[in-house]
Amino acid sequence: MKPVPNPTKAKMRAQRRTFLIALAAAGGFVSMTDSFAQATLDEKDPQAAALGYVTDSSRADARKYPKHDNGQLCNGCTLWQSKPADATGSCALFAGKPVNAKGWCSAWSKKA
Repeated sequence: MKPVPNPTKAKMRAQRRTFLIALAAAGGFVSMTDSFAQATLDEKDPQAAALGYVTDSSRADARKYPKHDNGQLCNGCTLWQSKPADATGSCALFAGKPVNAKGWCSAWSKKA
């Protein structure tokens, strides 16, 4: 003789399964959002230092870069790949490392 299935036990298994699936999905979402929240480019980064990158254009070394002008900002550069109003954005030179919109580096070129 077969045992009679317990409907309460079956319902608990289904709820547990649903809970575990939801938990796994939430964990993946949190992991994914953390990867998007990257730290901005550090001025001490070797590539940034080689190009004289600063997070604030007014702090660029005037002696080393005499053609620099305080109006030259990352968000006005041809290499800027984000919206002009964004506080940080992507630069073609520093892939995967957001740069400050008010920053500057020696590769700056006026956006046409």
